[in-house]
Amino acid sequence: MTTARLPLFPLNSVLFPGLVLPLNVFEERYRAMMRELLKTPEDEPRRFAVVAIRDGHEVAPSAPGMPDPTARPERGPAAGFGPDPLRAFHGVGCVADAATIRERSDGTFEVLATGTTRVRLLSVDASGPFLTAELEELPEEPGDEAGALAEGVLRSFRQYQKRLAGARERSLSTGADLPDDPSVVSYLVAAAMVHDTPTKQRLLQAPDTASRLRDELKLLRAETAIIRNLPSLPAFELTRTPTSLN
Repeated sequence: MTTARLPLFPLNSVLFPGLVLPLNVFEERYRAMMRELLKTPEDEPRRFAVVAIRDGHEVAPSAPGMPDPTARPERGPAAGFGPDPLRAFHGVGCVADAATIRERSDGTFEVLATGTTRVRLLSVDASGPFLTAELEELPEEPGDEAGALAEGVLRSFRQYQKRLAGARERSLSTGADLPDDPSVVSYLVAAAMVHDTPTKQRLLQAPDTASRLRDELKLLRAETAIIRNLPSLPAFELTRTPTSLN
């Protein structure tokens, strides 16, 4: 297996290969990361790894808080992630390639990256200004009957979209073409479905494309049936949609 050491960017969400990740970076540890990435020549990939947070907090505390108002806020690259950061993150993440890193006048950054490859987290190093990780690349195997499963997932996904749009009294745009490559379908649907982070993490780390598609088919059918029987949907995306403060 191919291994690499990359800067580590923990988030309260899951990044999938092929999906775009916009970031508003203002925390010092991540600003330091972006400054380091900007040293990479423009014709070379500016890569970092994104992992979903299992424990801890995405944003380090900026002021003393409860229950001890005299406690000093935690600082440093591993702030908020406990004494062993490796335990704070899910074990499988995704490499991101930053196409755009724009520094604002106040020193914060606007970043636009794209997920590329799944990786397994082997170790985390907190000795520098930002977290780095030793990572093992995970190949994407097709599995059995991935093509047929992708067709079924796309049909169910279209029904899911229609039901979701109707329940929220929104119009559904049908002009966009959906992909036909099974692995691309599996990642697109995993990212687009309204589910919590543990469910999306399970889809990311599926052993192969076919297994991910089978899981998605079950989820889509179950969610579509639930939506069909609800007159409207509560605004639960306010609690499920990640806010990337960094």
